[in-house]
Amino acid sequence: MREKRKKLKPGEGLVLWISRLIIWCVILITIIPLLFVVTASFNPTNTYFSSSLIPNHFSLNNYIKLFQDGQFLIWVKNSLIVGLSVAIGQVFFTATSAFAFSRLRFYGRKYGLMTLLILQMFPNFLAIAAIYGVLAKFGMIDSIAAYVLVMLGGSAYNIWLLKNYFDTVPKELDESAIIDGANAWQRFLKILLPLSMPMLVVIFLFTLMGAFGEYVLAGTIIQSPQNYTLGVGMYSMISGKFAQSWGEFSAAALLSALPLTIVFGLLQKYIASGLVAGSVKG
Repeated sequence: MREKRKKLKPGEGLVLWISRLIIWCVILITIIPLLFVVTASFNPTNTYFSSSLIPNHFSLNNYIKLFQDGQFLIWVKNSLIVGLSVAIGQVFFTATSAFAFSRLRFYGRKYGLMTLLILQMFPNFLAIAAIYGVLAKFGMIDSIAAYVLVMLGGSAYNIWLLKNYFDTVPKELDESAIIDGANAWQRFLKILLPLSMPMLVVIFLFTLMGAFGEYVLAGTIIQSPQNYTLGVGMYSMISGKFAQSWGEFSAAALLSALPLTIVFGLLQKYIASGLVAGSVKG
């Protein structure tokens, strides 16, 4: 039988419609700038703003120019290398560290994670001078590997998030595994890791998105055009004093969103369950 609709209390209907109106306003505010980007990408005049959302002379010249010199593909390749390396590394370090803070007992466990969280509250750009000085001392400036190494350092929040989820997994599972002779590594691989897969996928996706579009550290460490990531390369399109390629920049912005869109679509079934994982204990 079809379930009866729950009757709304007085005033709840008004709150519901106001909430819907706010959501639609936020959606429109988000879509309008995207429409300007789409318009500029097909505008042959190489300008960002135009008198109409539909260009008078529709053209694919901006997309053609983008691929003529091959630089855009190099930027995409470098960004994918950095993004996937950082995301995979973050998942590994986050999972092992969260397991240690949740299940193991060691000196400094009580305040160690809190100290990491406090240190990570300071934005990365405050430490740019120190990071640049250390990398320059070791001759690691203009290195993608050095950039990945720096990016791997910001996982305290993910560790805290996953540690709280591990705390909700019944410890009886660990005790049963210990009775069966399992060591800590086996308990981690065969019990906690499979149960936390949705959360690990969310951490992987959000880390990939953050690393894929990061600019501040990339602009400081990366200097050679062949090592540019998308953030640094696309900024070079519009940073010229006399020549600013807004059309090509818009086309690059749309195309650069495709890899993340594909990854998001492939992992979508894990995202909803991962975002609410740990909200209910048991």
